[in-house]
Amino acid sequence: MAAEELLLYLLLLILRFIFSMSIDTITINQTITGGNFLISQNNTFALGFFSPGSSSYRYLGIWFHKVSGQTVVWVANRNNPINGSSGVLSINQYGNLVLYGDRDRKTQVWSTNISVEATGDCEAQLLDSGNLVLVRGGTSERIAWQSFDYPTNTLLQGMKFGLDKKTGLNRFLTSWRSADDPGSGEYSVRLNPSGSPQFFQYKGANQYWRSVPWPWKTIANVYNYSFLNTEDEIYFRYSYTGFVKWLIWHEMEAQWMDFWSAPKYRCDWYGVCGANSKCEPNNVNTFECACLPGYEPKFPRDWHLRDGSGGCVRKRLQSSSVCGHGEGFLKVEHVKVPDTTAAIWVDMSMSHLDCEQECKMNCSCSAYASIPIAEKGTGCLAWYGDLMDIINLSDNSGYDLYVRVDALELAKDGTKSNGFLQMKGILVVVILSFISAWLVIITFIYFWFWRRRKTGIRKNRLNKKLFDSGIGSNYFEDSLEENGLIRSRNQPDLLFFDFGRILAATNNFSATNILGQGGFGSVYKGKLSNGQEIAVKRMSKNSRQGIEEFKTEVMLIAKLQHRNLVKLLGCCTKKKEQMLIYEYVANKSLDHFLFDQERRLLLDWGKRFNIIVGIARGILYLHQDSRLRIIHRDLKSSNILLDDEMNQKISDFGMARIFKCDQIQDKTNRVVGTYGYMSPEYAVFGKFSTKSDIFSFGVILLEIISGKRSNGFNQEDASLSLIGHVWELWREGRTLEMVDSSLVESYKPDEVFRCIQIGLLCVQEDAVDRPTMSAVVLMLNSEKTPPSPKQPAFIFRTSSNTSNSRGGEGSCSVNELSITADATR
Repeated sequence: MAAEELLLYLLLLILRFIFSMSIDTITINQTITGGNFLISQNNTFALGFFSPGSSSYRYLGIWFHKVSGQTVVWVANRNNPINGSSGVLSINQYGNLVLYGDRDRKTQVWSTNISVEATGDCEAQLLDSGNLVLVRGGTSERIAWQSFDYPTNTLLQGMKFGLDKKTGLNRFLTSWRSADDPGSGEYSVRLNPSGSPQFFQYKGANQYWRSVPWPWKTIANVYNYSFLNTEDEIYFRYSYTGFVKWLIWHEMEAQWMDFWSAPKYRCDWYGVCGANSKCEPNNVNTFECACLPGYEPKFPRDWHLRDGSGGCVRKRLQSSSVCGHGEGFLKVEHVKVPDTTAAIWVDMSMSHLDCEQECKMNCSCSAYASIPIAEKGTGCLAWYGDLMDIINLSDNSGYDLYVRVDALELAKDGTKSNGFLQMKGILVVVILSFISAWLVIITFIYFWFWRRRKTGIRKNRLNKKLFDSGIGSNYFEDSLEENGLIRSRNQPDLLFFDFGRILAATNNFSATNILGQGGFGSVYKGKLSNGQEIAVKRMSKNSRQGIEEFKTEVMLIAKLQHRNLVKLLGCCTKKKEQMLIYEYVANKSLDHFLFDQERRLLLDWGKRFNIIVGIARGILYLHQDSRLRIIHRDLKSSNILLDDEMNQKISDFGMARIFKCDQIQDKTNRVVGTYGYMSPEYAVFGKFSTKSDIFSFGVILLEIISGKRSNGFNQEDASLSLIGHVWELWREGRTLEMVDSSLVESYKPDEVFRCIQIGLLCVQEDAVDRPTMSAVVLMLNSEKTPPSPKQPAFIFRTSSNTSNSRGGEGSCSVNELSITADATR
């Protein structure tokens, strides 16, 4: 079983039962005297006095009353036992639950010790969860004290393990001294909230064992668990006895069975190999400690004597050149990542490449890891200084750690790789020599395969010719070449799919596989032979998006990597067939939800706001953060795809153009785009820039909030667009009236108002007045009031005198105008 999975078992419940909701109570006037008997019991637990093992002392505790062997899960007076059978439990005049060591109530051995207002109906209740609570008014909603806040050596279902930052309450576990003495032992388990939260087992004050740090990988079909980390509280639902153990009650054997415990192996002991090293649990006959790449033993003599506690240090001949001299990172696979106490989460949503760059820019950063985080993507965790307590997890669980090394270590690692390749080359030669001895027998078969290979080469040349044609005259490809993205004109960096493979994946382009249609053609769902689901964008023969748009989308999106951009897997061409193969995005496009009366209910304000921010980040990447400045030119709701987790991805880059670093604006005689989303300067004069995309973003933002199409808006004044309608409401102080009625229960008025204001800023008539996308992202993530917008553009009006041959929508035309109808993906 993987170590990380075991950790999760550890963080779940040692003891799990199905509880009913019955409650036993002790009223304020009731006094219970000592003895080895029950005070209260319910369907699962019992509260009473007991003597553990051979001890003659009495303790007040809670145990499983249906389990034949008494299993105590909580002890009140663990460090102050009662000598004899004269204990008394009662609720005093101050509303506290008090345990006395004598019948005269002179010796108090334990108390809840809280300040509560004494009332006539104050009572203690033993819940079926095993929680002893002190309540006022006879309702558990007014809990003044509970045993779950003061665990001893066992955590039950529903307990919190961790720190309440507001009250200072720290819930942790401490072992019994022995089976006969429940007093606080020397072992404890506590949550360390520093860096990325992790659990430590201590022996006294010394760290004895460390868990894998958060986030923990999910285990399917295992008990529910939760982890909360806020400004007020940080806790995990966790379990522990003696050692850190997971126990299972065996009904047939009538006893608790050990299922798992930690620490179990030598490598589990905290820091057994010291700093900057890793421990190999499977090295039974050899030394289990090994230095990380770029490090050597700090005390070689101790190392040879199999004492690795001194750890490792930078190699002495290379330590001065580890930063700013061609250094890089080497991967250490499948490890329990280092102690995260001194680590920092750089970003909870950052690509692996960006994570590496962030670490490389800081000379103090010694390692990093890209770790998947549920509902957030991939996070970047970076370590500064020494790396402690790394364990190799041979079952391929854990995460990959990237350790900073100097240029010399990188070169050395490359030499090892080359040596391995040379050995493979020798093996290939031997195999080919063996095969050549049988060439006489297989000549005919070889000739047949040779003919097929020649046919494939000819076909591949035809594919390449498609992308090589017109390179000198094509602005896009010239721009790519200037930026060093085309290594060879004859061999573009593209992945070609066989047409037969795509045909099989889409069931002969079956109509049942169609995901959506548009001016370009149709999009089909497909499934490759390896089980991977794909989306195939098949260009229509009648589409006005020709070879240039097809080449642009293939060459461009293949070079862009961002979580908010759709991923292109490759392309396929056959005669007049042109197809793009994308990752399959399960929830189709934004407009598929936004403009449907039933599906729109699935988009509450929280999801819509996340979509707005994600689109903005994707556009910011295109405009500023990517290697090239990209103008999309066809941003619209149907080009925003949503995956199975409702994460947004910008698609359709066939109309995109590249700007040089110093270029601000360009002009075209061929206007392309979609009615209702184009900026006025682009639709009328053919001028486009980053501000054109920002106008389109503003329209999408207003659509998301209103739930109405920009190019299908219909009010009493049929000539008024969605932008015009929102502007009129803004001027009249009735802005929130445009909010989708389905959001009434979920939206935050201040946040929505700020977003509407940002949308109006983006659709201002003068491009100069519109904000940059970096400013938009900043405003979306800030609570400051944005500046007041100026009058937006009103050029898009419905007219019965104009029509569009492609979509039937009204349009204005300057030079050559290509307007596409909005379509569902």
